[in-house]
Formats: sequence, C-alpha cells, structure tokens
Amino acid sequence: MEPVGSTLTSTYARPPPTPTNFLPAIGTLTSSYRDRFPHYNLTHSLSLPWKPSTYYKVASNLPTLGPYCTRAQRLGESTMLPFVSNRTTLFTRYTPDDWYRSNLTNYKESNTSRHNSERLRVDTSRLIQDKYQQTRKTQTDSTQNLGERVNDIGFWKSEITHELDEMIGETNALTDIKKRLERALMETEAPLQVARECLFHREKRMGIDLVHDEAEKELLTEIDVILCCQERMKLHLDKAIAQLASNRAAQHELEKDLSDKQAAYRIDDKCHHLRNTSDGISYFRGVERVDATVSVPESWAKFTDDNILRSQSERATSAKLRDEIENLLVVTVNEMWNQFNKVNLAFTNRIAESADAKNKIQVHLSKTLQEIFQTEKSIESIKKAIKEKSAFLKVAQTRLDERTRRPNIELCRDMAQLRLVNEVYEVDDTIQTLQQRLRDAEDTLQSLVHNKATLEHDLAVKANSLYIDQEKCMGMRKTFPTTLRLVGFC
Repeated sequence: MEPVGSTLTSTYARPPPTPTNFLPAIGTLTSSYRDRFPHYNLTHSLSLPWKPSTYYKVASNLPTLGPYCTRAQRLGESTMLPFVSNRTTLFTRYTPDDWYRSNLTNYKESNTSRHNSERLRVDTSRLIQDKYQQTRKTQTDSTQNLGERVNDIGFWKSEITHELDEMIGETNALTDIKKRLERALMETEAPLQVARECLFHREKRMGIDLVHDEAEKELLTEIDVILCCQERMKLHLDKAIAQLASNRAAQHELEKDLSDKQAAYRIDDKCHHLRNTSDGISYFRGVERVDATVSVPESWAKFTDDNILRSQSERATSAKLRDEIENLLVVTVNEMWNQFNKVNLAFTNRIAESADAKNKIQVHLSKTLQEIFQTEKSIESIKKAIKEKSAFLKVAQTRLDERTRRPNIELCRDMAQLRLVNEVYEVDDTIQTLQQRLRDAEDTLQSLVHNKATLEHDLAVKANSLYIDQEKCMGMRKTFPTTLRLVGFC
C-alpha cells in the first residue's frame, strides 16, 4: 500500500503519458504570444466550474499533497478514493503570485508590441516615400537614356538609307551594262554553239565515215576564232558578276543593318513611351540577370560606319568597271563571217562525195537481195523433203516396234524383219544427207545475209553522214547574227 502523495512509478512499467490537453504555465507561453494567438480545443463541458478551461495542469493518479498532506495521512486509502474531485481541486490551482505575474507579463508584452509596431509604421512610411522618389528618378533617367538612344538610331538610319539608295542605283547601272555584255556574248555564242553542234553531230557518223575531213578542220578553226572573240568578253563578264556580288553583299549588309536598326528603333521607341499605366507591362522574373548584349556604343557606331565606307568603295570600283565594258563592246565580226563561209564550202564538197558513194552501194545491195531470195526458196524445198522422209521413217520404226511383241517362237528373224531394218537405215541416211544439205544452204544464206547487212550498214552510214552534213549541220548554219546583235544592242 503506497502512502498518499507518493508517486506510482513502481506500479507501472513506464511513466504515465502526458495528457493531450496539458497546458504549460503562463511563464512558458510568453514568447509564443508574440507570434500568434494560441488556440486549444475544449474537450470538457463548460458547465463544470470546478475545472477551469485555461491555465491548469492535470494531476497524476497519486499526486504529492505538499503542505496539505497532514490530513491526508490520517485517512486510509479506502477513505480518500471517493474524494478524488476534491483532491484534484486543491492541487491543480495556481497561486495568486502566479496570477499577478501572468498579468504583469501580459501588460509589459502589450506595451512592447505597441511600441515596436508604432516605430515600424513610422519607419515604413518614411521608407516608402524615399523608395518612391528614388524609383521615380531612376525611371526618369532610364526614359531619358532611351530617348537619346532613339535619336542615335534615327541618325544612323538616315545615313544608311542615303547610302543604300546610292548603292542600289549603281548596282542597277552595272546590271544593265552586264546584260548588254551578256547579250553580246550570247550572240557570239550562237555561231560557236552551231559549230560545236556540227562537230557533235558529226561524231555520230558511223564506221569508215568518221573521217577527219576538210569540213571538220574548218569547224575546229571556226571554234578557235569565236573563242578568241569571246575571251575578253567572258573576262569582263566575270569581273562584272564578281563586282555585282560585292555590290549586293555591301547592299545586303546595309539592308540588314537598316532592318536591325528599324527593329531596334521600334523596340526602343516603344520602351521610351511605356509608362506605369501602359498596357502590356508584366513581370519577367530573372530578366535583369540575362546579359545578351554583343556590343558597346563605340563598336555599335563603328559597325555601321564600316558598312557605309565599304559601300562607297564598292560603288567607285563598279563605276570604273562600267566604263571598261562600254569600250569592250566594240568588237569586229569579220573573222567570224569569213570562217563561216569557209565551213559552208567544205560541207558542200563533202556532201557531194557522200552522195556518190551511197548510190554505188545501193546497186550492190539490190543484187545481193535477189540471191538471198533464191537461196531461201532452196532451203524451203529441202525442209519439205526432210519432212516427207520423216513419215516413211515413222512407219518403218512402228512396224519394227509392233513385231517385237510377237510371242515365243514367233520372234523370227525373217526376211520381212531384215527388210524393215534396212528400210530404217536407208531412210535415216537419206534424212541425214538432206539435213547436211540444209545446213550448207543455211550457211550460204547466212553469208549472203551478212553481206547484205554489211551493205545495208554501209548504206545507213552514208545516209546518216549525208543527213548529218546536209540536214543537221547545214540546216543550223543558215543564219548568222548581225553586227548590231553581236555588240549587244539588240
């Protein structure tokens, strides 16, 4: 039996758990009131005045009685059990000193909180005013800088636009003179192409007609003459093309720079006119930490100045080249005309020779065709004879085959048997002789056909050569460009 007021740690395997509605003393809650107002769930009825809802501790099963234990010691355990509520009432109350200390603590903390709050409000009001003025000044400076930047961009835009107009004019003038040079070169290209086409078509001549004749020599000479006339034109045309490429490159840089400046002008002008009340403003978190710039004001201005200087240099070079091309366009065409006539005369002589050879081949071909016809008739008669002998051979062999089915002693080697055997050999020998004659006739026919093919091939070669020289080559050489067209005026 434990005395009243002693603990029961020896009775339990572990200390009793702390109740969930345990509230600490007021002194331990001082710091928590600064942050938030405590909230506790009421798990007991408010109709029990003997158990207050705040600032109390739950007594253990056998609490220590302290100064009031004298009376409790006179009472037995069986006597105290019915008065648990009275014992709880006595030993869960705070002392008056705790109550006064709690009130004083609350008053002090209230004063401190109000003082801190008032000081914070004053400091906050002053900070708001200072930051507002600083922010307005910063925004004004940014707006002024943006306005100056817009003016700088506008100046360089006007410079680029002026130079771009000048470059476009020079490029158009060089393009026009280049087109004249191309037309002149194109007109000289026509006789050259005709001569090359003639050589190309004459390469299609077959067999023995692939002759390096006079016409071919004159064609090669004509090509050399035309190439000499075109050499300087192509040289200056290449220069013009290269210069146009340089002009367009400079123009492209100017256009790109102008496009970039127009875009920058629109963006900076929009930024310059943005206000706190403008539409479209929003938060862009972290944008101030992104540095995508690639130039400084000095390099920015130098870039545009270099583009303008490059354009001016290319314009001067282009004007000088135009003068050279104007002088080059005065060329002579007498050499090309003279060589053109020589080639035509050589073609006329060659055509006459080819036509005579073609007529002689046709005579021999007609005779060969007649002989082929006769040989083919002979082959047909041999084949007919072989076919007729095949029927006799079939009859004799069938008779022999049937006689092999005679029974027993009837298989007699009689006169009929011997005659049938001789008949088979005789007919077979006849067929073999006719087949040999057929092969000889076919060989002769093949020889005639081969000769015919040779004559026909030679005839086709001559006809092809005549067609190439007379129809294709001379047909292409019926026209020749005039002098005005050769200098690029037409």
